Amino acid sequence: MEILGGPLFAVAGAGESHGPAITTIVFGCPPGLKISRSAVQQYLDRRRPGGSKHGTPRHEADKVVFLSGLYSEDHDQLLSGPSIRIEVEGSESQTETYEEGYTTGESIAAIVLSTSKKSRHYEQFAGPTGEVRPGHTDLVKYHKSKGFVDIRGGGRSSYRSTISDVIGGSIARIFLQEHFGTVILSSICQVGPLKASRSLATHFEQRGRGAAGAKEQGSRGAVSAKGQRSVIENGRFSAEEIRQVEEVLENSEIHSIDPEFAREAGELIKQIRIEGDSIGATVEVVALNVPPLIGEPLYQSLKLRLMGALGGLHAAQFCEVGAGAEIVARRGSENNDPIRRTGYQTNNQGGMIGGVTTGMPIVCRVGFKPTSTIIKPQLSVRKNLEEIDFQLKKGRHDPCVGVRAGITLESRMAIELMNAVLMHQSQRVDAENFKLF
Repeated sequence: MEILGGPLFAVAGAGESHGPAITTIVFGCPPGLKISRSAVQQYLDRRRPGGSKHGTPRHEADKVVFLSGLYSEDHDQLLSGPSIRIEVEGSESQTETYEEGYTTGESIAAIVLSTSKKSRHYEQFAGPTGEVRPGHTDLVKYHKSKGFVDIRGGGRSSYRSTISDVIGGSIARIFLQEHFGTVILSSICQVGPLKASRSLATHFEQRGRGAAGAKEQGSRGAVSAKGQRSVIENGRFSAEEIRQVEEVLENSEIHSIDPEFAREAGELIKQIRIEGDSIGATVEVVALNVPPLIGEPLYQSLKLRLMGALGGLHAAQFCEVGAGAEIVARRGSENNDPIRRTGYQTNNQGGMIGGVTTGMPIVCRVGFKPTSTIIKPQLSVRKNLEEIDFQLKKGRHDPCVGVRAGITLESRMAIELMNAVLMHQSQRVDAENFKLF
């Protein structure tokens, strides 16, 4: 059984790329959190096929429908979600769904219908003589399942399955922002050989360091820190500072804090698509205003959990934390983060030490391989291992899968952070919470 997160907050999903729908169950959300369908939908809109001109040409509306786990005494508001109609043997059933309500502590169920399916495109992969796409799961999934595998669009191995990640992650994000002001952002920082000259981690570290320096000088009477407080106060970034960065990300050619790099990368992706090929990318993920002290030092290390959750996403090949691979060439005197009364002065460790959060931004970078499904001819086999010269006949694919990966990485980080918060809280038992009368 596959569950993302857990054991206290977890997400389970079901559904294939060309199946009727993707079904999601979210476990362990505490009661009393206000959830609206529109708040979750805004994140799904970033993930959906057709949401980016540099992604797959498949277009899906991906409208989420909530079926359980929410309640409000205002039933008109609660039940104002989309209607569901089902006809079976000439008998039609219809029901309303949830639009907005408060979590009850019970499992939250959601579905997203799949409506843009061209299953005939995958006929060349059917049966024991079906062809195998190099780099894809066709061969291993066929033999693992003893031949009982859904070949349409990659079945469960499709990136479409990450709808569940985003739904569960959206709920976690709402919880984390309401309780701690935590915000999670991502930025594409490399496409093929092109590298961005700006990064989210550097941007926020410089802003934080500048504000802290001004505040320290102000306390000595040299410089007033008043002008810096809109950026960061007591180690926390303001909503306005974050909003400005979000605007840059949303208005770039691809989701990047470096607009010039985004334009160049967009042109490169266009050319790669014309050539019938694909290209890799690296995505930076940063969590701001993270509560300190969550995570464990060993088997439940937050670093371990994040590297697994982020690095285990479809097509991901590596996951770095903090300064990443660069630290290998450094000395300890260069890499250790200095500490003062106000906190850590740098963030080479990426917001975690010994798997426990420091309160500094959590910083990860995830590298994605070029999309496996391409038009160019390749050497391959049939599922019976007969060697062939493979040529894709039909299909739709992302020339650069990293373009749409950011929202899923943000969602997976949110799920792991929320689970860690609840694990930390479970160690602080208060008898006042166990009274009935």
